[in-house]
Amino acid sequence: MRSDVIKKGIERAPHRSLFKAMGYTDEEIDRPLIGVVNSVNEIVPGHVHLGKIAEAVKAGIRLAGGTPVEFGCIGICDGIAMGHEGMKYSLASRELIADSCEAMALAHSFDGMVFIPNCDKIVPGMLMAAARVNVPSIFISGGPMLSINVNGNQLDLNSVFEAVGAFKAGTMTEEEVLEYENNACPGCGSCSGMFTANSMNCLTEVLGMGLPGNGTIPAVYAERIRLAKKAGMKIIELVDKNIKPSDILVPEAFENALAVDMALGCSTNSVLHLPAIAHSAGISLDLEMINTISEKVPNLCKLAPSGPYHVQDLYMAGGVQAVMKELSKKDLLHLDLITVTGKTLAENIKNAVVRDRNVIRDIENPYSKTGGIAILRGNIAPSGAVVKRSAVAEEMLCHSGPARVFDSEDEAIEAIYEGKINKGDVVIIRYEGPKGGPGMREMLGPTSAIAGMELDKDVALITDGRFSGASRGASIGHVSPEAAEGGPIAAVRDGDIITINIPEGKLNVNLTQQEIDKRMQTWKAPEPKIKKGYLARYARLVSSADKGAILE
Repeated sequence: MRSDVIKKGIERAPHRSLFKAMGYTDEEIDRPLIGVVNSVNEIVPGHVHLGKIAEAVKAGIRLAGGTPVEFGCIGICDGIAMGHEGMKYSLASRELIADSCEAMALAHSFDGMVFIPNCDKIVPGMLMAAARVNVPSIFISGGPMLSINVNGNQLDLNSVFEAVGAFKAGTMTEEEVLEYENNACPGCGSCSGMFTANSMNCLTEVLGMGLPGNGTIPAVYAERIRLAKKAGMKIIELVDKNIKPSDILVPEAFENALAVDMALGCSTNSVLHLPAIAHSAGISLDLEMINTISEKVPNLCKLAPSGPYHVQDLYMAGGVQAVMKELSKKDLLHLDLITVTGKTLAENIKNAVVRDRNVIRDIENPYSKTGGIAILRGNIAPSGAVVKRSAVAEEMLCHSGPARVFDSEDEAIEAIYEGKINKGDVVIIRYEGPKGGPGMREMLGPTSAIAGMELDKDVALITDGRFSGASRGASIGHVSPEAAEGGPIAAVRDGDIITINIPEGKLNVNLTQQEIDKRMQTWKAPEPKIKKGYLARYARLVSSADKGAILE
């Protein structure tokens, strides 16, 4: 066993003595030592219940003859961090999570690892660590939050953000906003739509690193506890068979993840995280591959914010396995890949059934013949930009309008709330990229304000930052190169005409290249917004969004 290096032989008597100081018996020390990374805390609804998940995992490990060793991991709540300086730390925390999990796993020579994440950056951060550490590993998430119906509206966190915009527009009362506030998040779990957390938990299942059901079984269901016990038992099998992440996270697995991403209409943040995870596994995943897959994989689901359904509906309709079964009808997946079940993807989905054709469309009757995410390019995004095409109103797929330019999210949202944005405008929010932010803040505030004011079918937003998985409308993010690196988005001025053509993958400002170059000749790199601490180091090392905002 790998852990023999810390527990076998007379030379390791001091090490064993330290284990015994914590109450471990000789029998426990002799068994496979399984690291259990638990991101439980009391600030993230998706993580507040993870103590119960960890106890179930540890019970499963013991049942199968292993010894669990639990340790903690940080987690930031994107919703609570949203709309202020705290959001600068969200994406940056992904690297801290990956680094700390790697450090703990390798320093203590665990034989296997069980990762317990749930929310936005914790899932990809842990997947990056699993790829780096490369010992047998399995993921068990905390599961999605439920959505409940209030006065005919199926609520989620995004409903509250949009309610604020509706209140500012005078179409909702303060009492109505309070009703949403009190009911939109009814309990523990990752926020209930196909937002970033649930996107990444579903894609973990597709990658083969989580058991079937990992992405969709609701947090409050007993089935989630049972799945956690199964994950604990399964890790011992993976250790015995020496099935490692490098056996599972192969290039074809990432192609599968992108295909299901398109079918589900996942968060645009998946386009940041999948390349970063692939990079940790030594695999290159570029934006062109994303467009290639999007062109051939249909969009089968309209889950919030793209449509009326939530992850609990996807669960009842058959879950991620049923979506994969549907895609397999047209040979859109690599089915011979090994997964943490110890079986192939083909074996996993063999008995999957679609139970609700309203939630998971037949592949012959998709919402669209192309996927839910599109990569755009043009003279203000030569290295690419990302849009959740499935969440864009039909009339905004092609749009042209005057730029309203803001050099921070705060300036933009102030103008939106003050009613200074007109129908037809294209809001440009720049200097919010990985370096410029720093940290590439999510912008659910501006997008939900636009939607709440019923302008999402008239106003587009473009940024070198990113949007929440809960954002809807013509929200185009990840513009690369970013403004802080001298990207041409820095040349755009108020009144310039911006042309968006999502079906053709184009994003341009109506200027000649000569005029853009002329404007950039007088451009100067801005002073760093943060000059000390972790974010200052992060800004110096982080890559552009088109590379997954990895640290180089």
